[in-house]
Amino acid sequence: MDSIHCEAFLAAADTGSFTAAAERLGYTQSGITRMIGSLEEELGFPLFLRSKRGVVLTDNGKDMIPLLRAVAKAERDVEERSAEIRGMVCGTLHIGSYFSISAMWLPQILSRFLAAYPGIRVSVQEGSNAELLHWFRERAVDCCFCASENPEGPSGIDWIPLYRDELVMWLPESHPLARASFYPVQNLNAECFIHTHPGEDTDQDRLLARWHLHPDTRFTTKEGFVTYQMVAAGLGISFHQRLISKEWHGRVFEVPFDPPQYISLGIAVPSLKEASPAARRFIAFAREDQVLKKA
Repeated sequence: MDSIHCEAFLAAADTGSFTAAAERLGYTQSGITRMIGSLEEELGFPLFLRSKRGVVLTDNGKDMIPLLRAVAKAERDVEERSAEIRGMVCGTLHIGSYFSISAMWLPQILSRFLAAYPGIRVSVQEGSNAELLHWFRERAVDCCFCASENPEGPSGIDWIPLYRDELVMWLPESHPLARASFYPVQNLNAECFIHTHPGEDTDQDRLLARWHLHPDTRFTTKEGFVTYQMVAAGLGISFHQRLISKEWHGRVFEVPFDPPQYISLGIAVPSLKEASPAARRFIAFAREDQVLKKA
């Protein structure tokens, strides 16, 4: 089975489009169509339902995703390991990342990492905890920068803790507790709340569930910066990690919770022993990077 055909299938499955898959991999749309057609012929069943709006996986196609990811990864691992033996450093690295980490850490880490290892290609997918978990289970990413309530990380995976961050309230300057020393967690039940990425297993979702809180959700957003600006405009209150707003400036007051609330930020990987050479080098690099020590 040709791993290039597997990569074409996986790109089409991720993007929902043969055209987008072609752009991602650097092929023509007709080339992707031929490769996937060849793979379907080899397997003996269709992998996609085609329409003018794009492609959708068949049930059999969904079943094949983890298996074909394994085939593609095995091919990459062979290439990377053989290059490593020859004294070369190359490969492809797929990273999943939580939004705040993508904004605050990854650009600087990747800049230095790729300067040290220019032969490694990197793909970054941003997502919520729920999306990261989905990619992780499907082995669509080599490693994930994510958040965990447990300092030891999610169960069943290898976890490399990097940073302990605090969750803080975002309050408009007109709020009576804007200049207070702390904000009681239970007060959230009486507030007009701005919820970022509701239902995506975010830090907000987890804290609200843990404390059995049901604030009056007036607005929902998909971006932390939008939430921040809405708080500044006096449309409600919200809370996030300190890290996410470290370089934002506006009429928003950050007030610690009572009791204090913390999360662990780190790298999750299915197995350090089984990680590709490129992934192992990146993880080692990230652990030593100065941007984390200055956070």
